[in-house]
Amino acid sequence: MLIRSRAPVRIDFAGGWTDVALFTEGTEGIVVNAAINVYSYGTISYKPVDNQIIEPNRVLDKSIRIYSTDFDTFIEAEDIRKLEYDGNIDLVKAAIRKMSIETGGFDLITQSTAPPGSGLGTSASMGVALIGVLSTLKKVPLLPYEHAELASDIERNELGILGGKQDHYASAIGGINFMEFSGEEVKTSPIHLPHQIRYELEKNLILGYTGQSRLSGDIHQKVTFAYHNREKSTLDALHNLRSTADKIKNALMSGRLSNFGQLLSQNWESQKALHPSVTNDRIDGLFQMAIENGAGGGKACGAGGGGCILFYCNPNQDHLVRKVLEENGVTIIDFNFDFSGLKTWRVNE
Repeated sequence: MLIRSRAPVRIDFAGGWTDVALFTEGTEGIVVNAAINVYSYGTISYKPVDNQIIEPNRVLDKSIRIYSTDFDTFIEAEDIRKLEYDGNIDLVKAAIRKMSIETGGFDLITQSTAPPGSGLGTSASMGVALIGVLSTLKKVPLLPYEHAELASDIERNELGILGGKQDHYASAIGGINFMEFSGEEVKTSPIHLPHQIRYELEKNLILGYTGQSRLSGDIHQKVTFAYHNREKSTLDALHNLRSTADKIKNALMSGRLSNFGQLLSQNWESQKALHPSVTNDRIDGLFQMAIENGAGGGKACGAGGGGCILFYCNPNQDHLVRKVLEENGVTIIDFNFDFSGLKTWRVNE
């Protein structure tokens, strides 16, 4: 028997960083993002306990075999108690331990179609996919927000990874969303766009992978340090990120897409003001070339520092932006919005 899950990654339009719990303790965070059809997958292969023939004096096989196709890493353990965190696919181990799987042994394969260090919330997407496939194996029904909260809890509290919750919620629920964060509380509101606005967004948005993988945790630590030191530029940037997210929500709902592009750039300026490590010479050069060739605005995805960059192009200029980015070593990722969020299903082998 096979159980599969898939969970989309997201592109963040505005307000990223303001969803981090540290920054939402005193001031509400606001984010606008969208799930896209680039996915993390989880597959479990197992034999139902009822179908396993248990011979006298023989213990039920509870061994777990994990294979990450992204890292080409294979791990085997006698049972979940033998899974130890050692830097090798710890997210997968943490999900298995969190869900306290008590069934017989199984094989778990993980795969992501997003490039490494993309800034698209891939680890959160994988976490949601893992919770989805493991809860299905355990026959525990969960609501979308429960998938998101469990996946977030694993990263932040089990593994000590700095970050916010926007990625997990986008992956679990799908769609284009306006999100509000107050402490640990999250409110999500779908942004329903007329089909012509949605199609125009998909046509004119260009997502590119710079080829530079980055560790968001390193950048998070630097921004957190600046925040604790009450550095004015960082505090002002967080305030501006919240304000821009609210403006970009209004621009989308009003169909003012040229204004939307300008607000992407406004958000990018605030991102860069958080800490110098958010950008570098290569990224700055790519932005300059994109703007000179028809981009109306753009930003780096996620924490920045590498990974993916996103541009909104002026009408009929997207092919020019695509061309100049490709000529400078950027891999274009074609996408559409995903409105389904996490999906799980069973397959009879």
